[in-house]
Amino acid sequence: MAVITPFRALRPAPVSAAAVAAVPYDVVSTEEARALAAGNPLSFLHVSRAEIDLPPDTNPYADAVYAKAVENFAALKARAPLVLEDAPSLYVYRLRMGAHVQTGIAGCFSMDDYERDVIKKHERTRRDKEDDRTRHMVELRAQTGPVFLVHQASGAVDAIVQRTAAGAPLVDFTAVDGVQHALWRVAAHDERELIAAYGAMPALYIADGHHRAASAARARQHLRQGGNTGEWDTFLAVAFPGDQTQILPYNRIVKDLGASTPESLSSALRQRLKIKTGSAPPARKGEVAMFLAGAWHTIELSAAPPGTDPAGQLDVSRLHDQVLAPLLGIGDVRTDKRIDFVGGARGTGQLEALVSSGRAAVAFSMYPVSVADLMLISDSGGIMPPKSTWFEPKLRDGLLSHVI
Repeated sequence: MAVITPFRALRPAPVSAAAVAAVPYDVVSTEEARALAAGNPLSFLHVSRAEIDLPPDTNPYADAVYAKAVENFAALKARAPLVLEDAPSLYVYRLRMGAHVQTGIAGCFSMDDYERDVIKKHERTRRDKEDDRTRHMVELRAQTGPVFLVHQASGAVDAIVQRTAAGAPLVDFTAVDGVQHALWRVAAHDERELIAAYGAMPALYIADGHHRAASAARARQHLRQGGNTGEWDTFLAVAFPGDQTQILPYNRIVKDLGASTPESLSSALRQRLKIKTGSAPPARKGEVAMFLAGAWHTIELSAAPPGTDPAGQLDVSRLHDQVLAPLLGIGDVRTDKRIDFVGGARGTGQLEALVSSGRAAVAFSMYPVSVADLMLISDSGGIMPPKSTWFEPKLRDGLLSHVI
């Protein structure tokens, strides 16, 4: 069973919510964060990426950055203002991007469930990134960005969401990227039904936010050992039905062709796989669109060998095994500096621009992974290759924070 708990949210006054809400800290570089927050002293990026308010050469993991985050958080509480709710609540959080709508429940989820794999993972985390967010949480004594969870569809949850969203929202605004964000507080009698509905779920799945969840677990351990008191036995998340969520591809670029030329790479590909003139993005699973020497080509990947685990059958795994490693010499994608990744929200035009400008030698446009793939791999205890999924639209930092 999965456990969800109401919490006393720290949230911006409705009049300032749009200005406070910011993209997740980990989807932008320091330079992008600085540009997004320019001219907006209420942007939560001043808290989540506090290095933007320090000299440009500041190490983002320097002591001064965490001290600045604490200072900026205190200032934002007064300036926005950020208000701590009088009573614990659950919230309905709706995202609308064009014709796509997804609606989830925001609350606090059990850290014990996370550690017992009732809340399932599909991604390995990096220690340096964990160190960063753990310290950020401990210094601020708050979880300031929600983890994105998915679950199997639930009629009981859907009914409560529909009732709640029929009322007036607490917050409703459209961000600069065109995504509409709306929040409602769930009524007390519906909270009891929601807790029961989540209690009937055998599992929840982390879609996005593995480092946030892992860091929350480490923050709990740190604070416990320090003899502190607080609400660190849960972590902030928004849970969505899997059939409402949208995964975009996570595309690949390779910075150079190694010992190959465009002609020799094309020739080697034709000897191994079916390749033809094509377009991007690819039309179906098992196909990859490649941009090389100013033109798009469609590569048809071979089936994975019999007995390959579910993660090994993903297109990103087969691309690596059949093209990136043998033909381009790419090793571990976590550490190989010759490969980089481009989220699907940036479009195939970004891939063309990177190659045409010389910043990359070849680009690969992927067909997106499905939520069913994610759940299957998580249920089997498997780990997806790095940068396999790009969930869109993204939750916003700063709309709901959990004081620990």
